[in-house]
Amino acid sequence: MSAHDESDRTIAPAEGSVLEVFFAFLKLGLTSFGGPIAHLGYYRDELVVRRKWIDEAGYADLVALCQFLPGPASSQVAFSLGVLRVDGLIGGLAASLAFTLPSAIILFAFALGAAAFTGPLAEGFLHGLKLVAVAVVAQAIWGMAKSLTPDKPRAAIALVAIGIAVFASGSLGQIAAIAGGAILGLWFCRGNGAAVTGQLSFPVSRRGGAISLAIFAALFVIPPFLASASGHQAIALFDAFYRSGALVFGGGHVVLPLLQAEVVTPGWVSNESFLAGYGLAQTVPGPLFTLAAYLGAVMGPEPNGLAGAGIALIGIFLPGLLLVYGMLPYWDALRLRPAAQAAMRGANAAVVGILGAALYNPVWTSAVLSPRDFALALAGFLLLTVWKSPPWIVVVLLAVAGLVFGGVLR
Repeated sequence: MSAHDESDRTIAPAEGSVLEVFFAFLKLGLTSFGGPIAHLGYYRDELVVRRKWIDEAGYADLVALCQFLPGPASSQVAFSLGVLRVDGLIGGLAASLAFTLPSAIILFAFALGAAAFTGPLAEGFLHGLKLVAVAVVAQAIWGMAKSLTPDKPRAAIALVAIGIAVFASGSLGQIAAIAGGAILGLWFCRGNGAAVTGQLSFPVSRRGGAISLAIFAALFVIPPFLASASGHQAIALFDAFYRSGALVFGGGHVVLPLLQAEVVTPGWVSNESFLAGYGLAQTVPGPLFTLAAYLGAVMGPEPNGLAGAGIALIGIFLPGLLLVYGMLPYWDALRLRPAAQAAMRGANAAVVGILGAALYNPVWTSAVLSPRDFALALAGFLLLTVWKSPPWIVVVLLAVAGLVFGGVLR
């Protein structure tokens, strides 16, 4: 990677190692409960605030880019941060593997019948984890709002984004909010804040980016014809999960209808088994896309088991990673233009608004069901913001609190 000009804003202060990236994201993969919005909060606390791998504005740029692209947004951010930290593709792969592995193993074990977690104690424990998500998302909003909406125009853009996200729910609402924020930024955010003169410094050439985008397109177009012509189940399995991952913006729960159509409709997986896997996928740390490991393992037709899980996981994650890797060099150049900087200030403010809307629904509405829940979530928020406690401590404390109040004392 070329040396930075000392006058430029440096996003990554020092290059790390593959092992550093792997273990940082393995820790996140083991403790990041609550879905993609909460994952972004965990990343921010661990990698922006604590480790300082990237600054707040650069992190928001990444979030905005990944929200625009199809695929699991939190996994794309993880991959990009790995690329940034280790100076290449190997860092991105290390981050993706480490973040995905814990939940994939859990869901694969469940598919083999090795996990059975039901009853009042389990419900209480899992409810505690939902309260963790409330605290983490609130902390992310608190921190990002101070740096990304410091003036009236950007605060107003955040409010507009909240309105768009509330009245146009789902991934299309999020995309519309970010696009609207960027358009408003062109008018109202010129000259607001320091000019961006540095680079995101992603070690991806334009040639490498173009190759990645070409591979994405080829894998989207060619496998359906191969599966139809050959009747090979492995190709059909890969194609089903690849198309699901390629057509979903923001990832998470939005992918479920597509997956259900791909695996339940042809009779590969029963609807009961699908819903059972979906229920567990909401309770494990890491990306919801690892539901693919469960579905690939329980498939009726072969390949299933370990081979099916591997094909499904690669298929569902690969398109999002190819897209973000392909866009990184172009995004870097685009964001240095004054007009693009103004648009990004507006888009970053909109990200804060989207997080605000998500804090209420689904995070708050699914977790805070009583005054006791509110007190526990507030305690977690204060532990994170005032006492600067590591997120894993808050995960343990609130999970145990949920276990005690929701299970033992029920």
